[in-house]
Amino acid sequence: MTILVTGASGFVGSFVCEKALEKGFDTWAGMRSTSSCKYLKDKRLKFAELDLGDYEKLRGQLRRYKQHMEGKGWDYIVHAAGATKSPDRAGFFRTNTEGTKNLVRALMAEDMIPRRFVFVSSLSIFGAIRETPYPYLPIRDEDTPVPNTAYGESKWKAEQFLQGLDNFPFVILRPTGIYGPRERDYYIMGKSIKQHIDFAVGYRPQDLTFVYVDDVVQAVFKSMDAPHAVGKSYFLSDGRVYNSRAFSDLLQKEMGTSFVLHIKAPLWFLRCVCAVSGTVSRWFGKLSTLNLDKYYILSQRNWQCDIEPARRDLGYEPQVGLAEGVRRSVAWYKQEGWL
Repeated sequence: MTILVTGASGFVGSFVCEKALEKGFDTWAGMRSTSSCKYLKDKRLKFAELDLGDYEKLRGQLRRYKQHMEGKGWDYIVHAAGATKSPDRAGFFRTNTEGTKNLVRALMAEDMIPRRFVFVSSLSIFGAIRETPYPYLPIRDEDTPVPNTAYGESKWKAEQFLQGLDNFPFVILRPTGIYGPRERDYYIMGKSIKQHIDFAVGYRPQDLTFVYVDDVVQAVFKSMDAPHAVGKSYFLSDGRVYNSRAFSDLLQKEMGTSFVLHIKAPLWFLRCVCAVSGTVSRWFGKLSTLNLDKYYILSQRNWQCDIEPARRDLGYEPQVGLAEGVRRSVAWYKQEGWL
C-alpha cells in the first residue's frame, strides 16, 4: 500500500511518516523543495515535491509521480500540511484553504483520488463557544463553528470545501492542542518554566485539553479503513479536562525547577501586548509569537471536546495521558539540548 503524507517535514507529518514505515507502507513524504529533512532520514522514504500554492504546477508534479507509480495514485493521503503561523492573515488562507483546494482538485483532475484522504484540521475552527455557564460543556460536532482566528477560519473554509464535494473519500480530524517531541509552542512554555516564570491570563475558569502526538497518529491510521468514517469529522484529545496550571505544573516537576512565579494578567493587558506585537511584526514582515490570533487562543476559556464519536467509529482510544506525555516531551527536549 502506498501513502502520501503532506507536510511531512512538520511536527505531526514527520511522526505519521515514521508510523507508516513501521506499518510497512510504501511511504512518500510530500513537502516543498525548501523544507527541512531533519526528521526524515529513513532511507526507505520517497520524496514528493509538491507546490500546493500553484494548481497547474501541482498537476504536473502529480502527473509525474503517477507515471513513476505505473499509472496509479497513492492508496492513502494524509494532508498534514498547514500554516500555524503567518506574518499576515492572507498567509493562513493561501496555505490552509487554497493549498487544500489545489491539492484535492489536482488529484481529481489527474484521476488520482485515494481510497481515503485524511485531513488534519483543528479544534480551533469552533472558536470561543459554550463558555457560559460554568461548568462548561464539551464542544460537539453539531455545534456551529465561529472561528475567531485567521488560522481557525482558514481551516474551517478548507473543511467546508471538502464537505461540499461529491464522491471524495475524506475524513476530517480535529485535534485539540497537540504536544510532544519536536513541538515548539509548548517548548516555549518549558523555557519559561526553566526561567522560573509561568504566565497566564484571564480570571474566569479555563478548561484545557491536550493530545499527545502519538495519539493523533493513532487516529490518522485508524481513520484510513474505518468503514463509517467517510465524510465525517472527529475531535481528538486524551479524553480528560485540565485546569490552566496543569501543564506548567507538570513541566516544573519533570524539569526539577525549584520554584515558579505564577503571574496572571488581565485579558485587556494581553490584548494590548498582542496588538502591538502583531502590528510591529507585520511592518517588518516577520513572525511574532504574540499577535491577535494568539490573544484569542489564550483568552478562550473552553477547550473541551467530545471524542466519543472517534471512539465509536474509529476505535480511537487515547494511550498517553498528560503526565506521561509531558515526561516524554521533557526527556526529548533535554536529550536534544533544547532544555
